[in-house]
Amino acid sequence: MKTTLLIFLTFCLNLGIRAQEARLIWSDEFSAEGLPDPKKWIYDVGGHGWGNEELQYYSQNDLKNARIENGKLIIEVHADSLYPKGYTSARLLTREKASWQYGYIEVKAKLPQGRGTWPAIWMLPEANIHGGWPKNGEIDIMEHVGYDPGKIHGTVHTEAFNHSIGTQQGGFQLIKDFNTRFHIYAIHWTEEKIDFLIDGTIYFTFENTKNDYKEWPFDQPFHLIVNIAVGGAWGGQQGVATDIWPQRMEVDYVRVYDTNPTE
Repeated sequence: MKTTLLIFLTFCLNLGIRAQEARLIWSDEFSAEGLPDPKKWIYDVGGHGWGNEELQYYSQNDLKNARIENGKLIIEVHADSLYPKGYTSARLLTREKASWQYGYIEVKAKLPQGRGTWPAIWMLPEANIHGGWPKNGEIDIMEHVGYDPGKIHGTVHTEAFNHSIGTQQGGFQLIKDFNTRFHIYAIHWTEEKIDFLIDGTIYFTFENTKNDYKEWPFDQPFHLIVNIAVGGAWGGQQGVATDIWPQRMEVDYVRVYDTNPTE
């Protein structure tokens, strides 16, 4: 009996120690109403297609497209005939505000729906070390295209592995209530691998090949991006519905830990 009790107490103690090891190093809980916190976020602005033939114009400091409301970050797309391609949206970044090399990044979000919507939670490198995209790498924590409802994608892009040559590495998970409930989209990124998770469950792992940057450029700081695109080379493959707007992505929180807080 004493031995069993000792084993149990040791197990509990180890669990407590592991839980304390994870340290929250950055977060936004979206507690202040109004525009997103300028100390934490900047905007990409424009309507040139963003390399993907997208239709939206990304605005800046416009409450219609990006605001904090009832403790949530709202990114909202509107049909707007005043813009040449007919839509406005927002793309928020932590570039030059916060970036991380390795860690556990999680975003609790509820996604838009409808043909032509293309929400994304993703990461790009802070510096241009190796050259233009995709040489520096890209980590897509969550992507969803509205014509394929509920199929959540997690993907990496590098010079060797990217969609332009059909070699991208990724996985997907089916989430039926993607637009009615919040889910936690996350990566656990270490020197050895990047795990992709939804609600704490790993559904894809990209391992460090130990080769050069063409396969693993993920040894440098990356910043976070949250946006909704409209149409585009992927999101618009089956056209864009005209009767679904406005559409929004709601973000409950963004949290960055130095390691997985659940391990």
